Amino acid sequence: LLDAQRALRWTRCHGPEFGVQPDKVGILGFSAGGHLASTTATHFDAGRADAEDPVERVSCRPDAVILCYAVVTFVERLHQGSMLNLLGTEEPLPELRAKLSAELCVNADTMPHFLWHTAEDGAVPLANSLRLADALSTHGVPVELHVFPYGQHGLGLAPDWPDVSQWTTLCAGWLGRLGFAG
Repeated sequence: LLDAQRALRWTRCHGPEFGVQPDKVGILGFSAGGHLASTTATHFDAGRADAEDPVERVSCRPDAVILCYAVVTFVERLHQGSMLNLLGTEEPLPELRAKLSAELCVNADTMPHFLWHTAEDGAVPLANSLRLADALSTHGVPVELHVFPYGQHGLGLAPDWPDVSQWTTLCAGWLGRLGFAG
């Protein structure tokens, strides 16, 4: 989480040197990497104005989040393997499980999200994306959710799945509406 926050700060701070707009920095994650992205999206700060390091003075809040068949929640144990790998135990404290369940950490300051999942994902249940989409909607946060009926876990860009592979076009349109695409 600290590395992801640092990467967002660094990109925001040094992005203009590479043609990156500091107010157009997003985060994308797949599966367990989606858990990191969703946690980063719900655990951010504005930076420390008094920090010696100029990178630490800027925000680590992403401006947009893209989650692909992401692990989101540890509350209902919808992906026990990720919880065990991250926390080292199958029985973490309830407070820690809640803190690392993005759907419980969403608030009105959470940034727009693009989510996609397949209904038949046997590794990370669709309920992860549905719970997050519901929480985002409840807090008035813009969310676009696509559920494709077929496709196993880990499809990535899904080049062999014509229906699912359209997620990249849908996402590009979403980013364009947020002012990211040029």
